[in-house]
Amino acid sequence: MAPANAEDLPALDRSGEVPLHAQVAALLRGYIRSRKLGAGALLPSEATLCDHFGVARSVVRQALSALAAEGLIQREAGRPAMVAAPREHRRLVQRSTGLYEQFAQSGVTLKTRVLDLAPAEPPKAVAEFFGSSDLLLLERVRHVADAPLAYVRTWLPATAVPGLRADELTNASLHGVLTRRFGLHPGAGRNQIRAVAADAALAGLLQVAAGTPLLMLEGQGMDQHGRPLEWFSTWHRAEQLVFDVDVSVGHENVQPRLRDAPAAGAPAAAPATGPDPLARAQALVAELSAELARLRAGDRG
Repeated sequence: MAPANAEDLPALDRSGEVPLHAQVAALLRGYIRSRKLGAGALLPSEATLCDHFGVARSVVRQALSALAAEGLIQREAGRPAMVAAPREHRRLVQRSTGLYEQFAQSGVTLKTRVLDLAPAEPPKAVAEFFGSSDLLLLERVRHVADAPLAYVRTWLPATAVPGLRADELTNASLHGVLTRRFGLHPGAGRNQIRAVAADAALAGLLQVAAGTPLLMLEGQGMDQHGRPLEWFSTWHRAEQLVFDVDVSVGHENVQPRLRDAPAAGAPAAAPATGPDPLARAQALVAELSAELARLRAGDRG
C-alpha cells in the first residue's frame, strides 16, 4: 500500500512550549484517526516526515516511538511505519465492577478526564429511580493511552456524596472513591445494551465521524443497603470494545430493543449522511443477540 501524503499534514508550532516530537506525534495521531486509515496503511517515510516538518530524524523517531507504544503503528527497519490493527478491549457487562477496575485487572491503564461534576435537573426516569431531584451529574471521557474509548454520564444522589470533587475522579475509579470516602459499595443493578449512532456531540468527544455506530451501556445500580446509588449511560467506540457476557443456566434474558427516543441523559441524535446509521446500529444489536443465543445453546448442549 502506498504511503500517505505528508503534504496534507499541518506545520508545527515553533513558538509554543510543546516539544516538537510531541507535536509530530499528535499530528500523526490525528491524521491516522481522522482519515480512518485501515490496518496495513503506510505513513510517509521518516525522510519525508523530516523534510515536511523541518526537524531532525531523532524528532521523528521519538514521535513514531510514542505512537508505536500506544499501539497505533507498527515499525520495521527500512520501511515506513504501518497503521496497526486496533486493539480489542473487553468488558463484562453483567458485573457491578466498573470499567476502571476491569481494565486494571487485565493490566490496561484507563485514563479518565472529568468534563463536569455539578448539580443538574435529571430526566423524569432518573428522578423516579432515585426518588429525588437532588442529584449530581458527572461527565467523563475514558481513554486508553491517548485514544478516547468511552463517554460516561453518571447521576449520583447529592446527599450521599457530600463534598465529592471532580479532581478526585481524574484517572480514578468512581466506585473506588465512593467506597473509600463514603462507605458506599456498588451492589445489585440492571444493565442494558443498545447500539446507537453518534451524534455531533458524541462524535466530537470520541473522535469519530457523526453517524458512527457506538455501543451504549446504560445501567442503574444500588448500594450495599439496596438504596439507589447511580444511573449511568456509557457510549463506547464499537471498533475498540467487545462486551463479554458470562452465561449460566436459567439466568440470562436477552431483550434487544430499538427506540426512536434517546435514552435518559443522551444528547439528541443529529442527522447523519452516508450509509444509514440506524441500519448499522440494528446490525450491531442483531450480532449481539445472535452471539448470546449461541452461548445459551452451547451452555445447554
